[in-house]
Amino acid sequence: MEGYITFRGGFWNYFSMGMDAQVSYAFHSERKLHPEKFKNQLINQSTYAKLGCSQGWFLASLFHPSSRNIAHLAKVEIMKRSGKWEKLHVPNSIRSIVCLNLPSFSGGLNPWGTPNSNKRRDRDLTPPFVDDGLLEVVGFRDAWHGLVLLAPNGHGTRLAQAHRIRFEFRRGSADHTFMRIDGEPWKQPLPSDDDNTVLVEISHLGQVNMLATDGCKSKSVNDPSSPCCHDAEDKDSDEEDFAQAEEFRKFGAADTFRIPDEVDISQLS
Repeated sequence: MEGYITFRGGFWNYFSMGMDAQVSYAFHSERKLHPEKFKNQLINQSTYAKLGCSQGWFLASLFHPSSRNIAHLAKVEIMKRSGKWEKLHVPNSIRSIVCLNLPSFSGGLNPWGTPNSNKRRDRDLTPPFVDDGLLEVVGFRDAWHGLVLLAPNGHGTRLAQAHRIRFEFRRGSADHTFMRIDGEPWKQPLPSDDDNTVLVEISHLGQVNMLATDGCKSKSVNDPSSPCCHDAEDKDSDEEDFAQAEEFRKFGAADTFRIPDEVDISQLS
């Protein structure tokens, strides 16, 4: 018997699995039991940190059995080209894995970072964009590894960029694991006998046009080869087309987004 879970983006930011999701699940459960204890952001953050310590996330090498590490829990495959699955090597030390649909995680942190020129050349890695159709797959060993995201240019272990990713769970030493999508965690049962398999597949369903700030990491906005981004020094382009391109670049929205002429912007609050 086979269980199949599919996430198709989309309108989600990230998917995570492992110890990070385990701490999030503990926090979520505690908040449901005692909502009166979670009154402000400072209390929430301190409680989350305490749960991280009690769950062993900061001393994972001592309190977290290696049999629950990602490499032992699941067979991971990625698809870089249509129709061809490749096995993804996940280091044995990785206890939490994050699949990013957007370059943002846990309050705006960027676990992927910006690969340098050597990494781009040797491993064919690119900076994260919101509209390139790629999922960034990042691994973490423990909470201390996660804290490097607070440092300039800090990032997790870059595992891969792919259009699709699949986790295959068979009978093992663990009967469950923890998963999370955009802060919503759950406890995922795993197969208890050799006849059962659980597959979790993540892929893109499509894209929609959205408003964005000037700092949005969008390939279609910042890539000079994109038809919606034009060179300001292109003297052959006429004034109307250039104005339209500038508007698209500024807002990151569909070119059909217009404020009606009869609306007085100065009267809008």
